[in-house]
Amino acid sequence: IEGVAVSAFDVNGAGITVHLADGATLKARLLIAADGVNSKLRDMAGIKTVKWDYGQSGIVCTVAHERPHNGRAEEHFLPAGPFATLPLKSDKDGTHRSSIVWVERSEDAEKLVDGDDLVFEHELEQRFGLKLGEIRVADRPRAWPLGLTIARDFVAPRIALAGDAAHGIHPIAGQGLNLGFKDVAALAEVVVEADRLGQDIGALDVLERYQQWRRFDTLQMGITTDVLNRLFSNDIGPLRAVRDIGLGLVERMPRLKDFFIRQASGLSGDTPKLLKGEAI
Repeated sequence: IEGVAVSAFDVNGAGITVHLADGATLKARLLIAADGVNSKLRDMAGIKTVKWDYGQSGIVCTVAHERPHNGRAEEHFLPAGPFATLPLKSDKDGTHRSSIVWVERSEDAEKLVDGDDLVFEHELEQRFGLKLGEIRVADRPRAWPLGLTIARDFVAPRIALAGDAAHGIHPIAGQGLNLGFKDVAALAEVVVEADRLGQDIGALDVLERYQQWRRFDTLQMGITTDVLNRLFSNDIGPLRAVRDIGLGLVERMPRLKDFFIRQASGLSGDTPKLLKGEAI
């Protein structure tokens, strides 16, 4: 049902009644809140969050470039924050495109987005480089404030949080997407197994299994991205030397490098079956 918001919901013993903004109602056993980091459903459920602001904003836009990216994604760690280039499919007319996530201090990000287009493109070119030929901004850049937000609870009676509604982390290393995939796969596995056993899929004891599965991994990744951001988003000499040595060691130790690759791929720990390509 597109374009219709949830205005309220009522939990009653055997199910949940969801009231939509257009006056319609839906009845179900389980409501999944996957409505983003500023989740209204989470607030309606009375679930509190732990959050803090990084003082950074992520500038997002699409860039058209002369040469193909060949599916390659890159991330550079700059003093103000990471700069990531993410490959997109070519446009209908064959134009090569990439999406960028460019982290700057919030006040600088707002000036760049609201300022002169030529200045923005010049600053972008300094970071993007010309390895893919001439570049141009293909849509209007927007800036999003960055922070860490983690829900105190991932579940409530007949309600489960998934994706950014449960956790909003720093975009460094792109781990928010992996966390969301894990949430969906874990919740699906818990719900399917409970249903096969004849259990109520919206009962709190069933949903607690999902929460226990996902809470530690989410907290661990939130702390990891927080530390990485603080480690790399600065130009302090001693820290720069330590991180350069660390990256050099990882590059020279294949087993350690493989470990970090698995971590970054979201395939570490207790991975849900769907993410391993297995049927539930």
